[in-house]
Amino acid sequence: MKWRYCFLGIMVVVLGCAPKSEEKTIQVHLTDYVNPFIGTDGPGNTYPGATVPFGMVQLSPDIGIPGWDRIAGYYYQDSFISGFSHTHLTGTGAGDLYDILVMPTNGKFSKRIPENNYKPYSHFDHSREGASPGYYWVDLLDYGIKAEMTATDRVGIHRYTFPKADSTQIHVDLGYSLNWDSPTDTYIEVVNDSTLRGHRMSNGWARNQKLYFEMQFSIPFTSYQLDDGKTTSKISLDYQPEEGEQIVVKTGLSSVSSQAAGKAIQQEATESFDVLRGRANKTWEKELRKIEITTTDDDLKTVFYTMMYQSMLAPTLYSDSNHQYKAANDVKGQYLPETDTIAKANGFKRYDTFSLWDTFRAAHPLYTLIQQERVPDMIKSLLAHYQETGVLPVWSMQGSETHMMIGYHAVPVIVDAYFKGFPFDAELAFQACKESAMMDNRQIDVYKKMGYIPVDEQHENWSVSKTMEYAFNDWCIAMFAKDLGKMEDYRDFLVRSQNWKKLYNEKRSWLQPKDVNGNFIEPFVPKEYTPYFCESNAWHYYWFVPQDIEGLISKTGGEERFTQKLDSMFSYYPEPEDKLPLFSTGMIGQYAHGNEPSHHVAYLYNYIDQPANTQKLVRKILREQYRNSPNGHCGNEDCGQMSSWYIFGALGFYPVNPAQGVYDLGIPMFESTILNLPNNKTFTILAKGAKDQAYVERISLNGKPMDRNYITHKEIISGGTLEFHLTNDPNLANKELRASPEVNKIYH
Repeated sequence: MKWRYCFLGIMVVVLGCAPKSEEKTIQVHLTDYVNPFIGTDGPGNTYPGATVPFGMVQLSPDIGIPGWDRIAGYYYQDSFISGFSHTHLTGTGAGDLYDILVMPTNGKFSKRIPENNYKPYSHFDHSREGASPGYYWVDLLDYGIKAEMTATDRVGIHRYTFPKADSTQIHVDLGYSLNWDSPTDTYIEVVNDSTLRGHRMSNGWARNQKLYFEMQFSIPFTSYQLDDGKTTSKISLDYQPEEGEQIVVKTGLSSVSSQAAGKAIQQEATESFDVLRGRANKTWEKELRKIEITTTDDDLKTVFYTMMYQSMLAPTLYSDSNHQYKAANDVKGQYLPETDTIAKANGFKRYDTFSLWDTFRAAHPLYTLIQQERVPDMIKSLLAHYQETGVLPVWSMQGSETHMMIGYHAVPVIVDAYFKGFPFDAELAFQACKESAMMDNRQIDVYKKMGYIPVDEQHENWSVSKTMEYAFNDWCIAMFAKDLGKMEDYRDFLVRSQNWKKLYNEKRSWLQPKDVNGNFIEPFVPKEYTPYFCESNAWHYYWFVPQDIEGLISKTGGEERFTQKLDSMFSYYPEPEDKLPLFSTGMIGQYAHGNEPSHHVAYLYNYIDQPANTQKLVRKILREQYRNSPNGHCGNEDCGQMSSWYIFGALGFYPVNPAQGVYDLGIPMFESTILNLPNNKTFTILAKGAKDQAYVERISLNGKPMDRNYITHKEIISGGTLEFHLTNDPNLANKELRASPEVNKIYH
């Protein structure tokens, strides 16, 4: 008996200890290291609200005042909130969306101000506010109301905790608009005492936006007041809550119908607020677990996982569910394209919000590593846009083309996915790429005829930038054509890919604008921001020849002259009297990390056998241009591009040519990083001493020494171990790594 009791005692101790250890391990959630407030101050233009990865709903607070600082609806320096709307853009330079504003109030506060167009508002304080992936909360101090938000793919969920107070109301405002957005038609239907339906049509950055909704309330309202002006745009719902009573509001969205929006609630959001919040958190946790880093620096860990989080806020889901509806099977996967005729995404999810001028550089290559299950749907979404409109999107959102920025950068996204083996209709994709490059608008007709874009009288002519970007896109089409056996197209587009040389001024060694007669424009000051360059100057665009870096080195006068010019890029700082535009931020010399054209330039030292300079600069940018603070972005986050640059930089490689299937090597930020890939494969990156060692001495892949400055996509997704051996001696940096990717070769 004594032995038996002793045995039981031992078992209790053993079993009692094991769960505690296990529980301690489980409690380390990567979502705890995400700070959604990074970028909500300064130029980042991010929002802190609730969403799920690539979701249709972005339920976030709105200050209610227009302006550049409030492009995303929220600005960290502000002190009041005018409500919570269901759609927002992340880190863009244009203000749109802000659909369906909801605001709870009561009789404790009734002040109105002109700054937010006399809408209800409340003061708030950051000490009584919080956000994590899939969840946002804030105390509305003037009313004593706690507001909480969470989301599913197509449903925004609010929970309001009320005090006992007179005149308690929940306001739903479809007329609310901000910045570029303006409603054109609104409608609210009171279905019963706990359900509203309606739509909000608007014009803004994207034209002819149509959003339908159904809104369900957990407690019936006692009465309501409907604004019946020219359009039914506002409703105020009356409540008589007890102290601490909670009301949950579920808002389903659809571009097709309010009935479809209601079905989204049925399919995605029938559970309680806490269950849905927990599910959103688990969804984010699963996504963040795709990359696991090892570091003792909590700030670095927070920046890294926040960048992962922000890399998954766009593109956004646009189609209704593909699941079977009980009563209407024919409405699966529907959405409203630019043609204004309902379309159906058969067998895939339709995405939109493609900020392609930004995201083709790093965000989409990152998705081919950590969003492999979503990449085919993204490509099919681009092709659906082509089938609907006859051209690939340039910068599309809400089923509409904004015509923002330049290039035909859906092309490198498609070509990169094709060579990496993602399944989609290759012949249709090539047709879409070719026709988008052969159309006669956006000055492509002039480009085809002259081989460059000449200067004209347009406010944003961007002649040099257009020529450079069209030439890169043409190289992508040439490589695509060659692989498909379309040799005439291959030769034609390969010739076009060299068009950048037509703007090269041999005497001045600059890529310089020309007039229609082929004369270089003078006077020409490379550091000036002029209409010839897209949000940039000649310093930024000089390096944008990712398809022919060897050719650029040769044009510059060889490696020595190229080195001098590249050094100057990072050392020639603007003078105090220089006029810098709003987007010229994150400056290191002329390099501007806050805007995309510079993003690959630090890696160009690899191409002149000076990898130590690449490693030094990448580390400098990672450490100085990203911070764990609301002002933690040095420029617009731009729908995942800024955050994706950080992720690649921290991993230790970057896609200088984002359609070649290779990544140019840098230096890892962390001692150990594990990429958890599909099919139970892992790719491990080791860098012992990463915190203190500044340079890479040598590298091995799966135990074998590497003799090149790049790694292929195929090598990564096959799984294995990439080990960086570090040093603090720049003279030892990558002495054995000389080879760079070959021009006109796709690595797959």
